Amino acid sequence: MTDAATALLLARLQFAFTVSFHFIFPAFSIGLASYLAVLEGLWLKTGRDRYLNLFRYWLKIFAITFAMGVVSGIVMSYQFGTNWSVFSDRAGPIIGPLMAYEVLTAFFLEAGFLGVMLFGMDKVGKGLHFAATLMVAVGTVISAFWILSVNSWMHTPVGWALNEAGQFVPAAGWLEIIFNPSFPYRLVHTVTAAYLTTALVVGGVGAWHLLHRRDTPEVRKMFSMAMWMLALVAPVQMVVGDLHGLNTLEHQPAKVAAMEGHFRSYPDGAPLILFGIPDSERETVHASVEIPHLSSLILHHDWNAPVKGLSAYPPDERPPAGIIFWSFRIMVGLGLLMFGLGLLSLWARLRKRLYDWPLLHRFALVMGPAGFVAVIAGWVTTEVGRQPWVIYGQLRTADAVSPIAAPAVSASLLAFVIVYFTVFAAGTVYILRLMAHAPHAGETGIAGAPIRTAGITPAPSVNERGAETRPDRSEEAS
Repeated sequence: MTDAATALLLARLQFAFTVSFHFIFPAFSIGLASYLAVLEGLWLKTGRDRYLNLFRYWLKIFAITFAMGVVSGIVMSYQFGTNWSVFSDRAGPIIGPLMAYEVLTAFFLEAGFLGVMLFGMDKVGKGLHFAATLMVAVGTVISAFWILSVNSWMHTPVGWALNEAGQFVPAAGWLEIIFNPSFPYRLVHTVTAAYLTTALVVGGVGAWHLLHRRDTPEVRKMFSMAMWMLALVAPVQMVVGDLHGLNTLEHQPAKVAAMEGHFRSYPDGAPLILFGIPDSERETVHASVEIPHLSSLILHHDWNAPVKGLSAYPPDERPPAGIIFWSFRIMVGLGLLMFGLGLLSLWARLRKRLYDWPLLHRFALVMGPAGFVAVIAGWVTTEVGRQPWVIYGQLRTADAVSPIAAPAVSASLLAFVIVYFTVFAAGTVYILRLMAHAPHAGETGIAGAPIRTAGITPAPSVNERGAETRPDRSEEAS
């Protein structure tokens, strides 16, 4: 391998590492910000102390997650200038303004109201504080809007022309660029995944405390809300994922062929390959487990529809099938498990065993981190499947990298690995320690201020020695 090829590989690995690490935090904070807005809204509507206790509990976790997401995002963005300067130069006239819109709208909105949300509960009125929480929640979604618009344009570039310097510049209106063909599907799919990720974390924390017999009203409520979210949203995500897949088939058919493990074309119906070992050199899937014609039915809604394989595309335009084949199955498999957990929670709810069925609680606890894994697997499928293009069909990844030496990239990659695993591991450990304590009456806020809610009787909790004080069952309507 030449020095240039090594530098390209290392630059790709560095960006993959930093973006994967970074997106763990937005995937959680997008859903958690909305969850906090729901909790505060329910507290204002009902006056029930348990909602405010939960708000205080998750607010501390949100603050740390948000901070780590911002820091990791800033580090990642510098790579556009260091490792991908050619891409930044050529795509800058389109990518730059879209990224600037994200800063001017979402980031300023979040930054402007975050302080009020974190520290203003006892300093401003309830209505103003709730408005600040809503603005932060809206800001996280707007941030996802612009980032995904940029990413989607790189997958389905439209509305552009090349100027004399070889740069991509807007040729039509900005609306065509922003709302490019894959953007609506990618936005809904990603934001829904963030909500499911949050629901799994909240449900996993609730299950942990239920298994340890910390059966407070707050624990019951957050577990119930998380299970409702899974039961209602996981089926929606499956439908959205199918629509996104059909859109990908229209615009990036080679990616879908790699996802499905179809090396050869099928003129009269393609099988669905459940499992196997892809072999790109021999263009086959060893030890495959297949269901005849089912892939044609899923992709074209026709049992005998022809399906193109990777052999129909030039070798230098094919994505690496082995990686995509397995990352796609990890994402889909975890999605099916989420759907199964939602169904099991509905069954437990009907049997009035939502809070005292250890099997359900263990399942929810194991699934706690599944959303993060599914999100990363989905991004691997999307981004690796775009290769060998950085702007699909227009600019190859090999032509977008900076003219830098491999030792320089390897040194920075090693530094990122050490710093990320040190700093963010410490933050993650602290978050887990916060989660290990059950939410209870008298929960303090981010600044350590106790809850002040006149006329509301605090809910029973766990005493200082760890013994439970059982909640009043008559209060639970969930």
